[in-house]
This record gives sequence, C-alpha cells and structure tokens, in this order.
Amino acid sequence: MIQTPLLAVDGIVEIYNDTGLFKGIVLIERLNTPKGLALPGGFVDIGESVETAVVREMKEELSLDVTIESLHGVYSDPARDSRFHCVSIVYVCKAHGTPVGADDAKEAFIYSLDSIPYEKLVFDHAQIIRDYCTAKQN
Repeated sequence: MIQTPLLAVDGIVEIYNDTGLFKGIVLIERLNTPKGLALPGGFVDIGESVETAVVREMKEELSLDVTIESLHGVYSDPARDSRFHCVSIVYVCKAHGTPVGADDAKEAFIYSLDSIPYEKLVFDHAQIIRDYCTAKQN
C-alpha cells in the first residue's frame, strides 16, 4: 500500500464588522491533543476539494460561513505536526459575525494582529501567522 502525508486545510479567518472594519483573525483553543491555540482547520475528506474542505471546516469549528479570499500557502515540513506527516493548504478567508467554537474547537477567539499570543500556538501556526502578517504589510 502506498503511504503519503495526510492532507489538511487551515483558515486564516479575517473577521469584519457590519461596516466593513477589520477586527482581527480567529484562533481556536483545541479540544484535542496537542492542546493550545491554533488556526481553525482539519483534514480533507476523500472526494472533497481543498476549497470545499476549508469552507466546511470553518463552518464546523467556528459556526461561520466564510468566503475564500486567497491561497496563503502550503506548509509541508514533515516535522510541522508531531503526530504524523501532514501537509496543510492555508487559505485566507473573510467572515462576518462572532465565531463560536464547535466540533474540534473548544472555544474560538478574535485576536487583533498585534495581540496574537504566538507562544501559545501549536504546530507551525506561529510561522504561518507571521508569514500572513508580513504579506499583509506589503
């Protein structure tokens, strides 16, 4: 049997208020190990596109409908997840409303870009968010 890395999606969900003002991005407190803060996301199902998967995962974990704005990047370091080799395709998404943690997310929080607790992030999500912040400034 052929073995390949697992395929996941993560969302950098930008939250906007009713007047279109950017409030911040969503981080979740993980329900499962490894515990800590993370970008919302999950695994791509067989027969599912990565675009469909990220929209589904954001709805499941945040109770929000999102619109994909752009592909942020692909993160594939074999050591990025201590559990197994996992490749993540990361999208920047846009949403309105208040995220509510559900499914694998114990809680969901909105963080302004200058208040992100990088030391509490799991996996390589600190690097992903730093890359996002750098790209947003340019």
